Amino acid sequence: MSDQTGHTDGLRIGEWSVDRFANELRRGDEATHIEPKAMEVLLALAERPGEVVSREKLLEAVWPGVVVGDEALTQCIIKLRKALGDHPRTPTYVETIPKRGYRLIAKVLPPDIAPPGDDARGVHATGVAMALIAAALGAAVLLAAVDVSGTRQQVSRAPAAGSDVVAREGEDRVGLTTVTVLPFASIGGGVEQDYLARGIRSDLITDLARLSSIRLIDLAGDVSEARVARAARYVISGSVWHDAAVLRIDVRLADARTHKPLWSQSVEQPYGDLLTIEKEITRGLVAQLPGTISAAERARLDRHDTTSAAAYDDFLQAKALFLVRRPAQNAQARALYARAVAEDPQFARAYAGLAMTYAMEARLGGSENAAARLARAEELAESALKIDPDLPEVHWALGFIAVQSRRFEDAAASLQKAIRLNPSYADAYALLGGLYTYTGQAARSISLLRTALRLDPDGGHLYFLLLGRAYLFENDPEQALINLREAARRDPEDVETRIYLAATLVAAGDTPGARFEADEVRSREPGFSIAAWLRSYPLTRGPYRTRLLNLASNVLN
Repeated sequence: MSDQTGHTDGLRIGEWSVDRFANELRRGDEATHIEPKAMEVLLALAERPGEVVSREKLLEAVWPGVVVGDEALTQCIIKLRKALGDHPRTPTYVETIPKRGYRLIAKVLPPDIAPPGDDARGVHATGVAMALIAAALGAAVLLAAVDVSGTRQQVSRAPAAGSDVVAREGEDRVGLTTVTVLPFASIGGGVEQDYLARGIRSDLITDLARLSSIRLIDLAGDVSEARVARAARYVISGSVWHDAAVLRIDVRLADARTHKPLWSQSVEQPYGDLLTIEKEITRGLVAQLPGTISAAERARLDRHDTTSAAAYDDFLQAKALFLVRRPAQNAQARALYARAVAEDPQFARAYAGLAMTYAMEARLGGSENAAARLARAEELAESALKIDPDLPEVHWALGFIAVQSRRFEDAAASLQKAIRLNPSYADAYALLGGLYTYTGQAARSISLLRTALRLDPDGGHLYFLLLGRAYLFENDPEQALINLREAARRDPEDVETRIYLAATLVAAGDTPGARFEADEVRSREPGFSIAAWLRSYPLTRGPYRTRLLNLASNVLN
């Protein structure tokens, strides 16, 4: 079977060619038959080469709608390894990531591309990027390599006439072009390099979100073809390969509905040119998307937040650590943000990130010294504002700091400014929604949080926590439990989620369930006191605070 590009549907994984229809792996004259479910597990891993795929995601993909135990997946992995000649202790194909899932670490190529020799860069950058588009979108793009002044660049475009047709159809009902950016694959380097792929993708999203003609839809949690096609008209995918000296980024643009590849670009340069590479790829993508770009927007795209590659690398590492929202990672993020600022004192985003570590410390560390931490956070955020007053992240940081300081009107003004600067800023909608709950307007929170989830369905546990909290105060424990349980699934360690689960289960009449959640809270924070916890919590509105205290006190005395 062939797709519209003429490529066969199989893949080449390492030394093996995959025949998904015959459930066979072939290597030269050798052929090995594997069970259908084992083949499905292999293909699910091949859709995200180099990425960790959780056991839950594999179970959902291979046994949809069927309740099976972990043993079924474990047996498939064992059979796969046996067929591939792999060993769990020294894997060359399927790597087990303890407590997280599995990762396909072998090369992945479409079957009609000859395996490269010993050039690892060619293997990872071209092969995996091609596999991404074949697996995720059902189409592949062949690239023509061009060497210019020692820089390797590859650009591929669909015929102009076809692009024109898609461009006319690409605007949605409100005149905005809807775009989703799939998670970028991190090729080589192991887990410690994942931050780079995540950071480059995040910054591409940030650049695109600043364009008034584009609406960004984040689907990182579910990138199935049907989900992508329902949510957005255009889809961007890519991969990042990095060694000590060289960086290669591959990016693809396709029509999400027809799966037709529209444009692609591959750039390989010294790692120190990372910032230039990013801007070049962004400009190339924007040129292919429909819609008018103003002179001011174009100037913004051409600007660099920093001219220091070292500062930018520290910033990306810090950002990944900060998002964990744990004291130890927060401290590590602060050190990296501070180093980025030292390397480039005009790096506004690094200042904003550094400010957030102090604000988060005030939130995580309780009421002791909270005022001093928040004052330091605001000082740093104001420095960022002076450097770049049009940076949405700075206004978000100011909003977060103001929330923690109980200055809710200032917080709302900052968050509304962030949304004006970036209408696709899911975190700003979410924090603004959370703010309205703090001020006794839970009903107003719900629509904002629904908007945040539409823009970023994989925004982490926090969106679901805030939505569940709002439903609790709107006296809808059923909806509250749906969202709070999803929040707990996404982050089982978060104490705030467990507190609200306990309170909601009391409201729903499930005392044993509430006691279980209370035990979960105490296991994470021995000696926990709901009254002490509320002293550093921004919920100041009397009725809501009283309701939470009364409900939680039933099981968290």
